[in-house]
Amino acid sequence: MTEPRPAGDRAQVVVTGLSAVSAYGRGASALAAGLRAGRPAFAPVTRFDVSARRVGVGALLPGSPVLLDELLSAVDEAAHQAGLSAPVRASTPLLLAVHGEPDGARGLPDRPGRTGAFTLSVAEKAGLSDGVRTYTSACVAASTAVADAAATVAAGGAERVMVAAGYLVEPDQFALFDAGRALAADGAVRPFSAGRKGLLLGDGVAAVVVESARAAQARGATPLARLHGWGRAGDGYHVVQPRPDGAGLARAIDAALGRAGLTPEQIGYVNAHGSGSAQSDVAEAAALRRALGEHASAVPISSTKSLHGQALEASPLLELVATVLSLREGFLPVNAGYLAPDPDCPLHVLTETTPARPAYALSLNAAFGGANTALLVGAP
Repeated sequence: MTEPRPAGDRAQVVVTGLSAVSAYGRGASALAAGLRAGRPAFAPVTRFDVSARRVGVGALLPGSPVLLDELLSAVDEAAHQAGLSAPVRASTPLLLAVHGEPDGARGLPDRPGRTGAFTLSVAEKAGLSDGVRTYTSACVAASTAVADAAATVAAGGAERVMVAAGYLVEPDQFALFDAGRALAADGAVRPFSAGRKGLLLGDGVAAVVVESARAAQARGATPLARLHGWGRAGDGYHVVQPRPDGAGLARAIDAALGRAGLTPEQIGYVNAHGSGSAQSDVAEAAALRRALGEHASAVPISSTKSLHGQALEASPLLELVATVLSLREGFLPVNAGYLAPDPDCPLHVLTETTPARPAYALSLNAAFGGANTALLVGAP
């Protein structure tokens, strides 16, 4: 860690390495190919018994992947792409978003049964610093970690931070979402569409290296994207229902725009939270109208959850990687499953993969308990 810079002397924050694991396969290239193809990754679940469940579909990797192994692989790929040497990795802290107590934590006899121990184990095995922090704040855990990393780097508290996140679909959460009738009975996620039935879970593991542009330049590293802004806000409306007017998410978007010094009209794409649930999508549409004004009905919008599924705590980082990959490769992902317009969601929803390379994009997330985040990224 380094001494914080004086207020007003904020470092530019860039992404110098990234990786992802999803049902499309391992590695960022597999995710990019799946997004470009626009083919949803949902299929019958075979990892565990779903015969007693109402819904038996998800976006899962084949076989029985181990979360610790997948995280280590993702972190290593991101560090390799960023060009981090072993000494640099050893000074890089880890912020990790995970769901509850991963099974890997039970393999630590000196620190059994604690999520923090799991994060420390990931850092140790990946050759990172022991300056770790664990995030378990539902579906904004990973985006909150990114915002913390960016704020730390911008203020000079660290030259770089590794942010990682992981969730592999398991029977307990699958059963809970199924019992709560949150899973889409028709086997498709249809954000902002008439006739949408709910969400579907998916595997998601991702890692990004968040770094100051100055430090990246000194190492000769090539930035992949710039984190221009980030915002967080709570609305405290209900434990599981979003605030209908979207005020909390709108404040998060406003904060990201303000930190970036951008106007709503400069945003060229929104990777929406877009869970596919009736209430959540309407609230998000309201938030976009509050924050972006008339531009909300013009800016291209899609939710990559319609392709790779909802990865709970890890989903925001998977979606951020998806957004960066799309901007770099010059396409905007389709909002899969779309059937017809919903008058309560008057948005420019992408119904096909679209060639485009906008300068700025928003990646939005919301969570149970009223937590909301917005990450604003663009070309480096």
